[in-house]
Amino acid sequence: MKDMLMDEFQYTVSDLLVRNKSIIDQITKFQDTNARINRTIVKAVTQCGCIKIHAKKQNHKTDGDIEELKKLMKSHLEGKLCDSCRDIIEKEVGRNLFYLTSICNTLDLNLYDIIIKELGRLKILGNYNLR
Repeated sequence: MKDMLMDEFQYTVSDLLVRNKSIIDQITKFQDTNARINRTIVKAVTQCGCIKIHAKKQNHKTDGDIEELKKLMKSHLEGKLCDSCRDIIEKEVGRNLFYLTSICNTLDLNLYDIIIKELGRLKILGNYNLR
């Protein structure tokens, strides 16, 4: 069922993309949507205030225990997105997915297959794939 949803999304993007058929347009639109996501998160902090960023040096000192390291690493975020900020960020992420999908379509790549392959790599490498 989920693969059908991904395929339908990819097909719909292909059907709706008219003006930005050029890979160059798609790449720049994708970059623009990345910037818009970042800007929206920043606005949630600086204008709305629903979330706060309290960044400081991450503590990486462990005895090699991955689970302990996971507990030590922080997101630096405090608070929760309000409904308004959440809605705006979701829309921007949706636009980002649209242009990522358009790039996949232009390059004849199947987004669902890419996700399945990446999931397989993540599971195989496990903790050795920490990012």
